[in-house]
Amino acid sequence: MFVSVNGARLYFDVEGAGLVPDGPAMRERPTLLLLHGGPGADHSIHKPVFSALTDVAQVVYLDHRGNGRSEGDDPADWTLAQWGDDVRAFCEALGIERPVVCGTSFGGFVAQAYATRHPDHPGALILASTAAHFDFEETFAAFERLGGPEVRAAAEGYWRTPSSESRARYREICVPYYWASADSPPDWLGRAKMRDDVAIHFNGPANEQGRMDFRNDLARITCPVLVLSGTLDPITPPVFSDVIAEHLTNAPITFQRFVGAGHGIMGDETEAGLAAIRSFIRDLDG
Repeated sequence: MFVSVNGARLYFDVEGAGLVPDGPAMRERPTLLLLHGGPGADHSIHKPVFSALTDVAQVVYLDHRGNGRSEGDDPADWTLAQWGDDVRAFCEALGIERPVVCGTSFGGFVAQAYATRHPDHPGALILASTAAHFDFEETFAAFERLGGPEVRAAAEGYWRTPSSESRARYREICVPYYWASADSPPDWLGRAKMRDDVAIHFNGPANEQGRMDFRNDLARITCPVLVLSGTLDPITPPVFSDVIAEHLTNAPITFQRFVGAGHGIMGDETEAGLAAIRSFIRDLDG
């Protein structure tokens, strides 16, 4: 399905009912809005795992502007400010109030842009495997700890000089280290609609990823926040989540670290990850 948001048609999908029978009345479930990683991926990376959460929420999947099936091909609009503003406008277009916005990886950057620019809008946030500020040296060191000098070199090659060639090498050598327990790449890597041009435009110290810094602005957030991190995450090492929690000075925080999980928490610790999110949503709903 498509909806026009801030001059672009954005693709979204929905699973689960927003209203459910509860005796003689209809009860409204929270809306869980999923913001996918990347940039340059799509919402399918959340399927089918997040479908299990339809027992506690209506689950809404969104492809960011310029990503996946969404339109918006002007690189001038591929910014965290625009993507964050799109989240609020998307909710307003669909009549979603007080959403529980879950951002994973790059989606967590967008979630922070949205929440710091519109702090009165979210009902709650879930920030998984993400960062408020990107310390590339920490990332390179984490890759080296997991895979040695060759893996570090491939990571540095892409992040320092993003290009089609360096990204292809990164995908081959580094991406397998996103999951601590996977014997083979997850199915979504084959089915996701990838946009390398968006990633190359955004990634790296010289691009917006290197300039982003939400640390001071996180104090504007007052809604409940669930922070999730994996101890073996090479892209956003655990210290990145520590920094987020440290700067959420005015928000009720639930922090869960998954020992032995990588960047893909929901792949390495599917049931535990779902349980953490389900418990967080139930507490909100209660």
